Amino acid sequence: MLGKTAGGLFWMFRYLERAENTARMIDAGLRISLTRSSAAESEWTAILSSTGLKSAYEAAHGAPDGPKIIDFLLRDPGNPGSVMAGIETARTNARTVRTALTREVWEAVNECYMVLKKLLAQPIADRDLPRVLQVIRQRTAIVRGASHGSMVRNDIYNFCRIGTFFERADNTARILDQKYYILLPSVRLVGSASDNVQWDTILRATSTTRAYQTLHEGETDPRAIAQFLILDGRLPRSLAFCYGKIGENLGFIGQEYDTRHPCHALAETLCHKFKAHDMNAIFDYGLHEFISDFLADSARLGRQIEIDYRFTE
Repeated sequence: MLGKTAGGLFWMFRYLERAENTARMIDAGLRISLTRSSAAESEWTAILSSTGLKSAYEAAHGAPDGPKIIDFLLRDPGNPGSVMAGIETARTNARTVRTALTREVWEAVNECYMVLKKLLAQPIADRDLPRVLQVIRQRTAIVRGASHGSMVRNDIYNFCRIGTFFERADNTARILDQKYYILLPSVRLVGSASDNVQWDTILRATSTTRAYQTLHEGETDPRAIAQFLILDGRLPRSLAFCYGKIGENLGFIGQEYDTRHPCHALAETLCHKFKAHDMNAIFDYGLHEFISDFLADSARLGRQIEIDYRFTE
C-alpha cells in the first residue's frame, strides 16, 4: 500500500471519530449547563481545553459564552477543529483514497458530509441542538458500521481501525485529564459532591454512563470510574481497550507484509503498561502524571507509524 493511501485512511477515520467525540462533549456540556447553571462557564471552558481549541476560541471570541462556544465547536468557518471542518476533511481524505474503500463506506461518508453541511449551514437553535448532536453521532456511526460490515480485513481495514482507536484513546485521556485534574480545585475535594459531579460528567462526555452503572450499580466511585476508563478491557472507550486494538491491528499489518517496524515494538510496550498497572499504582503516581505520560507516548507512537509507513509520500 502507498504511504499516502495509508495516511489518508488513518486520518479519515481520526477526523470522523474526532467529530463524534466533539458532539458527545457538547452534549455533556449542554446537560451540565441546563442542570447546574453555576457550573456552565467552567464546563464550556473545560470542553474547549479538552478539544485543544481554548486559545483559538479566545482569540476569536474572547470570554467563554455557551452559545458562542457551541457554534464555534460545531460550524464556525474560522475553526479548523469544528465538527463540520472535521467531517469535510474526512470526506476529502475519503475522496483521495476512494479506490481503497467499498462503495458502502464512500456513500456513508459522502452522505454524512451532505447531511451535516445542510444541517450546520446556520447557527443551531437551542431547541434543535439535542437532535443535531444525535444526527452527528448517528451519521459517523453509520460510516463505522459500513466499514465493519463491508470491508475486507486487510491492511486497508486495519489502518482505518488504527485511526479510530488512536483518536478515541486521545479523547478519553484528555477528558479525564481536563475534568479531573484541572477542574477539581483541590485534592481536599476528592470524594466531595463537587468531585462526584466531575466524575459523572466524565462518564457523560465519554458516553459510558449506562455501561458503568450496569457494572457498578450506579455508585459514583472515582477509583472505579478511573479503572473503568483506563484499564477495563471490556469498554470500547477505555485506554486499555483502544491500545489493545491498535496493537492488534498493527500486528495484522506486520503479519500481512511479514515485516516489523519500530512502531510495532513501541505499541507492544504501551499495551504492556496497561497490563502492568493497577489503579492503586496509578493514583499513587498521580492521575494527571499518568495521563500526561500516556499522551506523550501516544504522540510518539503516532509519529513513528507515520515514519514507518511513509504517510507523507
